[in-house]
Amino acid sequence: MTDINQKIYLAGHRGMVGSAIHQQLLAAGYTNIVVRTHAQLDLTDQQAVRSFFVQEKPDLVILAAAKVGGIHANNIFPAEFIYQNLIMEANIIHESWQSGCQKLLFLGSSCIYPKFAPQPMPESALLTGILETTNEPYAIAKIAGIKLCESYNRQYGTDYRSVMPTNLYGQNDNFHLENSHVIPALIRKFHQAKIDNAATVSVWGSGNAKREFLHVDDMAAACLHVLNLDKAHYQSVTEPMLSHLNVGTGTDVTIKELAETIGKVTGFTGSISWDSSKPDGTPRKLMDTTKINALGWQPNIDLEPGLRATYQWFLDHQDEFKAK
Repeated sequence: MTDINQKIYLAGHRGMVGSAIHQQLLAAGYTNIVVRTHAQLDLTDQQAVRSFFVQEKPDLVILAAAKVGGIHANNIFPAEFIYQNLIMEANIIHESWQSGCQKLLFLGSSCIYPKFAPQPMPESALLTGILETTNEPYAIAKIAGIKLCESYNRQYGTDYRSVMPTNLYGQNDNFHLENSHVIPALIRKFHQAKIDNAATVSVWGSGNAKREFLHVDDMAAACLHVLNLDKAHYQSVTEPMLSHLNVGTGTDVTIKELAETIGKVTGFTGSISWDSSKPDGTPRKLMDTTKINALGWQPNIDLEPGLRATYQWFLDHQDEFKAK
């Protein structure tokens, strides 16, 4: 990415990760960035995607577009999660190759790994066991994206890479009460409890599950770092023709510890109750970040300061979420 004039197509520029990547690209001096809203380009429409690539012919593609959500959303809309993600990936990766684009970055998810994968989870754990059932359709779609990148690399010699982030949070997240991930859902719940002077906040699960959390700005920095690696350096810690790298902090917390920290950040002074009738999901999800660390990347934002910044962003934008 040494040529700041190269044409970059950023798919998903309005999403949490895509918007953070967009800001960091602009800050780094890249100005030839092509973006499209969903209204302008439906990524599930193969002909529309094909026409877009024929017209634009980007030099680099960053695939940050995805259908995402938390445990509840994955349980209620499994068909949408597998179909939309599969078809978007297939359309963009194939048409990137068709248009002559040799370099692409695909963003996946830590849910690609088996439910009982060794902890921390190395890249080699992929396809070694059964997946967590609550998000299996989404995970299968993301695994397919990795394998698409690997397959095009093997057959056509492309340089398509994949990064697998741990649980992300930060500005521009989805704060929907039912369809969001754990951090935005808890921020909104604890904030409302504080406003209502509620004595107790009820949280799903036992609180014992452990999760790793990465601020979205750290994830965006990791994406640019991986793209800036020359091919030989990148493959020095990955296997030739294979594409994915874990991105995380290398540390995790229990959901109980997370909830207590969010309570502190939001100023909620009541108690927390645990609804053990609701699922915990995977018992633990900690990424092995040895490979990306060996390539020179480290996260910079600790959890509590990151949560404070995220809560402030929510306060600044809460009018947008009141009807959701």
